[in-house]
Amino acid sequence: MKQKYDVAAYVWPSYTGDEPRSRIFWSEGYGEWQTVKNVKQNSVDKPQDYVWDRKPLWGYVNEANPDVMEMQINCASRHGVNVFIYDWYWYDNRPFLENCLNDGYLKARNNDLVKFYLMWANHDANHMWSIDNSDELDDKVIWHGDVTFETFQTIVDRWITKYFSHPSYYKIDGKPVLMIYSITKFLQSFGGTEGAQAAIDYFRKEVKKAGFPGLHLQLVYNAFEGFDYDGRFGGTPGDAYELLDFDSVSHYNMGKQSERNKDYSEIIKDHQKGYDEMDAAGRLYFPQVSLGWDNNPRYRKFHPYIMKNNTPENIKKALIQAKKYADTHKLPAPLVIINSWNEWTETSYLQPDNVNGYGYLEAVKEVFTENE
Repeated sequence: MKQKYDVAAYVWPSYTGDEPRSRIFWSEGYGEWQTVKNVKQNSVDKPQDYVWDRKPLWGYVNEANPDVMEMQINCASRHGVNVFIYDWYWYDNRPFLENCLNDGYLKARNNDLVKFYLMWANHDANHMWSIDNSDELDDKVIWHGDVTFETFQTIVDRWITKYFSHPSYYKIDGKPVLMIYSITKFLQSFGGTEGAQAAIDYFRKEVKKAGFPGLHLQLVYNAFEGFDYDGRFGGTPGDAYELLDFDSVSHYNMGKQSERNKDYSEIIKDHQKGYDEMDAAGRLYFPQVSLGWDNNPRYRKFHPYIMKNNTPENIKKALIQAKKYADTHKLPAPLVIINSWNEWTETSYLQPDNVNGYGYLEAVKEVFTENE
């Protein structure tokens, strides 16, 4: 099987109980699988005609177990997914949910088959992940995502020494790739654009000092994220991309939550609209495909914003569209990003389930790989 594309899927590293602090969200001790497994019990306040009955074909496995990850890596590789983008967190002066990466992926004997890189998920942590508190305390912050410059120095050192040096770390032109999720929190951390640029300059300098030719810094374009910076109200992630020294941009999800309550045939058009907007702005953009949206498993009250008909057949159309974008643009790497590998509680995952089987993975394989 040949493959000329780098097909990357986000990894939400919550499907393990090995992180002690995760018990405040998932007390049963096996991570957010608790929410997935108990979804019927959690859905008592939803309309009678609403059904969410997804079950993982692989079971409620511990993704911090290297044997489990060896199985998943083999499956991903066979189906054309050859990069994992790990959500990476830093809360309360230390890492959070690193176990899936450190103890699962990095200890898997076959991690040369699927490369990885980090997305710094530097948003606040609130009670959204806890089914007992999400309806009433969704916006109440538990840990803040912004950091001091001194803390950022510690984080940068950890990224470089623990991850960038790994032979499977994903690079573009020899430069390790790192993605930043929230530009709002990044600006808040350093007091505005001047301080944020100083932090980026420091980061780039340290990466070069470690022997790499440079850093490839990505920004997540969050459509919902507007902010005030340097006294200017109504700023957008696009403004930050222009003002700061980022190398590229992509999406995590397409559109605002309120814009996702559509048939997937319309969502495909929204993807193309997003691609066109990035082109019009002259940004170096790597195409992204959102597989779906329904975050009701995390709440007892009903959230009406749900993507419909996100069948493997429709997903394949979106993947073909992303492939066409990669083929028709002069990108420094043939990178296409998918949300996601395992966002079960947002109903956006490639992993096989009782509804579509291996359908999504087969769609990726059909679009991005070719037989010898």
